[in-house]
Amino acid sequence: MSKRFILLILVAVIWSCKNANEKKVIPVDNFFRTQDKAYYHVSPDGKSLSYLKLQDKKLDLFVEDIEKGTVKQLTHLKEKSISFYFWTSNNELIYYTEDESKERRSDLFVVSKDGTSHKQLSSNEKNKVRVIEDQLIDDKYIIVASNKRDSTVFDVYRLNVRTGNMDIAAKNPGNITEWVTDNKGILKIAVASDGVNETLLYRENESLPFKPVTTNNFETTLQPVAFAENEADVLFAISNVNRDKNALVALDLKTGKEKQVLFGNDTLNVVDAKYSKAKKKMIFVTCESWKKEKFYLDDSTKVRYSKIDKLLPNTEWRIMDKDKGDNVFVVRTYTDKNPGSYYLYVSGQSKLKKLADINPSINEKDMSDMKPITFKSRDGLNINGYLTLPKGTKTTNLPVVVLPHNGPGGRNTWGYNADVQFLANRGYAVLQVNYRGSGGYGKSFYTAGFREWSDKIQEDVNDGVKWLISKKIANPKKIAIYGNGLGGFIALNCLYKNPDIYSCGGSNSGVISLFSYLTTIPPFLKSNLQMYYEIFGNPETDTDYIRFASPVFHADRFKAPVFIAQNPKDPRVNVAQGVQFVKELKKRNVPVTYIEKEEGPNPVLRQQGRTALYKALEAFLQENLNKK
Repeated sequence: MSKRFILLILVAVIWSCKNANEKKVIPVDNFFRTQDKAYYHVSPDGKSLSYLKLQDKKLDLFVEDIEKGTVKQLTHLKEKSISFYFWTSNNELIYYTEDESKERRSDLFVVSKDGTSHKQLSSNEKNKVRVIEDQLIDDKYIIVASNKRDSTVFDVYRLNVRTGNMDIAAKNPGNITEWVTDNKGILKIAVASDGVNETLLYRENESLPFKPVTTNNFETTLQPVAFAENEADVLFAISNVNRDKNALVALDLKTGKEKQVLFGNDTLNVVDAKYSKAKKKMIFVTCESWKKEKFYLDDSTKVRYSKIDKLLPNTEWRIMDKDKGDNVFVVRTYTDKNPGSYYLYVSGQSKLKKLADINPSINEKDMSDMKPITFKSRDGLNINGYLTLPKGTKTTNLPVVVLPHNGPGGRNTWGYNADVQFLANRGYAVLQVNYRGSGGYGKSFYTAGFREWSDKIQEDVNDGVKWLISKKIANPKKIAIYGNGLGGFIALNCLYKNPDIYSCGGSNSGVISLFSYLTTIPPFLKSNLQMYYEIFGNPETDTDYIRFASPVFHADRFKAPVFIAQNPKDPRVNVAQGVQFVKELKKRNVPVTYIEKEEGPNPVLRQQGRTALYKALEAFLQENLNKK
């Protein structure tokens, strides 16, 4: 064999190895692509499948006959976009549209599944509507809550889908934050709040007044799930009353005492629970540690769902909708590297029909693993989170982007995250910290974050970065921090206070002033204002702390480059204040990238806004991290 031939082989091997390890840069649009089909629902009788499909830059409503496969387009929208819709009977659907204005003016319609009947129930309303009971009562009513009478509270109405008339069923005295019907649509539960304490109210029927059952501090969870149909005056609820972690309990509505703990564990936190009207019993709970897991309360459900497990190996799945008889299901799959797909599952046939991929532009082979992590905070708390490392690169001395999550009470979860995968694809290790005050880890961990937004919460995030540095994963000279909402608030505070840690940082629709945040709470959440004061501080009595905690008052302390994005149509964002903050930073020669992007109900405009945002963020990080 000639030396020249051997040399050619070596070159070919080296080139192939280089290509195998070479990072594939995926276009920004691919990560944030609008779904062509989404929001699948099954009719109560299991015979029809509905969904929204992208048509001429709008999501229109379609219905498919499951057996025949015939499809009917029910809407041809030109201006407003569908925000939500649902089946209200075997043959009718209700859909709700909103415009792009800051007020989000809305219309409400009822349409037959064959399209022969189409009636507008309300027009260009400023008030909000929440659906309490979506199935028809007496073949004409659904139960909704609306703030049409008073913008600060939600009353309960019987909405006549034949005439559009709304008759008040329960008037809110001013302190009711939640209404709950039983399994037959009878309004039996109300939750009253004084802002700090919440009282569960109950009545046996609609002719009786509501009476208090039990009162708890807002730190305590008592979330109604369903009424027991085989036992009078019993409510199934997710509760952490007198415990740290959420459990599923049966509550005696006469005494306010727990009759039974259906599922409880000192280490597992119940985040969801499902009741079957067909079986008239609770069928499973979902707990979340580093990822979600089902625990079955009904053997037949376990057998049925195990068949789905076998059909969908190596993936997570959840039921998005089902028919009244629990026979026809819409199933969504996902992993940390795959946005997933929608499937139709008919239990009698034990087979799946694929409906659509959520984002066919994403190939999971190109995505990165999201790994759970745990570290100790400086004061000894166990802090959990996730670390995603870029694919096909070394695992040491990496540039890092820290993504503090929004709040209060939110958390990062395991699963496909377009923001995370986009950043990992650009070569960044992505750190997500579930700082104290995050939900899902018990009552004591949640309350440990109260009034710590400028102190220990930020320390938890910083301690996560220091943990990464100690593990030699992070390049200590190439660390950025970026967040949305209150995550942006944390990011900006961490940035100016810790110039030794962060090279640059940014905020997307972030809170820059707690004064503004607390004064722009929507009118219908005013009853919760005292709760917000407990979590963040009272702007009247804790003025010094609120000022100290708000980055808008510390423009003089920023040195590192800043990225600011705002949505001018977001009612919770004080755009003028944000613009002034940017001007103050620029006066002090702080490098600032400022972008205004719109995100409303229109999916095409939303995708365009996201694409512009992430292209700008990509350039910002490239300039301030990769060139260092």
